[in-house]
Amino acid sequence: MSQPSFTEGLHCTINTFSTPLWDVLLWLLILVGLFFTIFSGFAQFRLFGRSVKTMLSSRSDHDDQGISAFQAFATGLASRVGVGNIAGVALAIGIGGAGAVFWMWLIALIGMCSALAESSLAQLFKIKDAHTGRFRGGPAYYIERGLGQKWLGLVFALALIVCFGFVYQSIQSNTITLSIQSAMGCVGENDACQSDWLIYKHIVGAGLVILAAPIIFGGIARVSKIAEIVVPIMAGVYLLVSLFIIVAHLGEIPSVIGLIFNEAFTFEAAGGGFFGGMVSIAMMQGIKRGLYSNEAGQGSAPNAAAAASVKHPVEQGTIQMLGVFVDTLIVCSCTAFVILLAQLPNNAADLSGVQLTQAALESHVGGWGQGFLAFILFMFAFSTIIGNYAYAESNMQFLKNNAVVLTVFRIIVLGFVYFGAVTKVAVVWDMGDLTMGIMAFINLLAIVLLSKYVFVLVKDYDRQIKAGMTKPEFKLDDHPELKAKIKSDVW
Repeated sequence: MSQPSFTEGLHCTINTFSTPLWDVLLWLLILVGLFFTIFSGFAQFRLFGRSVKTMLSSRSDHDDQGISAFQAFATGLASRVGVGNIAGVALAIGIGGAGAVFWMWLIALIGMCSALAESSLAQLFKIKDAHTGRFRGGPAYYIERGLGQKWLGLVFALALIVCFGFVYQSIQSNTITLSIQSAMGCVGENDACQSDWLIYKHIVGAGLVILAAPIIFGGIARVSKIAEIVVPIMAGVYLLVSLFIIVAHLGEIPSVIGLIFNEAFTFEAAGGGFFGGMVSIAMMQGIKRGLYSNEAGQGSAPNAAAAASVKHPVEQGTIQMLGVFVDTLIVCSCTAFVILLAQLPNNAADLSGVQLTQAALESHVGGWGQGFLAFILFMFAFSTIIGNYAYAESNMQFLKNNAVVLTVFRIIVLGFVYFGAVTKVAVVWDMGDLTMGIMAFINLLAIVLLSKYVFVLVKDYDRQIKAGMTKPEFKLDDHPELKAKIKSDVW
């Protein structure tokens, strides 16, 4: 019997820890989302219209101490809208069937309130950087300052740095190279093209590093400015093509929706044990890939939310809540319908996530669909690379706010961008699931333990809206119960 390879051994080790973690985490995500939904009075629905209005009106707001609310929304969306919307959705459908889409929708609707809670807390406990004068914060900060557990904040920060600074960067750049390879036709039996691709992928990797370096070395302020321009354009173009395909197949939409709902409740256990046996493959894949895409409750988007300069913490909470809706209910849904409406090739089962979406798009619009999606995916994944970096930078500063350390960290991040482009990193998806799971588990427990602050903030925001205030303003002096706990020079 042959010995397992290093990659196989690593894959097994990762799954040994990841599988039981996710068996519990799936239920925790749902229960925490329901907890905040019910006790906030279904805030994600009540404040939805307000979130759209606030996001649009904040484009012209600028402050030397922080980025605008719209820039924070765009930065959060830059990280959310990426490989998860294209490759992740295809992967979920390929493994879990059409029913996985239903669970993606459900976890997004519930998770919108978790996103509001975590981003509101990030604003409440944010700090002003002593060197730059700009705001920064996130779960590591509210775990330390709100719960008084710095060690747990350090564990969270390390998990996020590994996940978003290293692992996810490799996933993004690897998906870019796969999409370009597919668009060039260098798949299958084409030996000559495959040989050339061994050189091309290094060129792609070097090109990504050259493009990302000046943005990453500019820090979160430059990331937010780039995201503000790139994200609306790339999402808009992709949505227009997807909507064209959906409208062209309008008569088939009811049957596709029926398939999604029917397969959502077709039970095939995803794992062993009590918790794993209660979860279907469709549910597991839908929630996993949904969380990877929209990040609700994961503890990533609050890092961008904390950098915004706003009048009230809940203002940024509602904007990040809107990001979850746009990511999953709109962008992911478009990808799902493009795939489920397609006449897929016979070798569809052998295609990777992104290549399955490319094949589906090609069946709708012809050969140019491969190249088009490769370009869109490049924009999606590249924006995610810089968005992910913004999250990782805030947590690196939490660990050690030092210019030399930050420079070394940026170089390592760029190294992982290159590594992902030139290496087969199937196991990295599993590494991403594990580190994402650790982050989400810590963050979900933290926001529940800090939930009393969330409800005070939401109540204060609601009171001011009902009083007719167009722009609610939070004043810490008005809340003695908070002022006794929060030592802040921000509010």
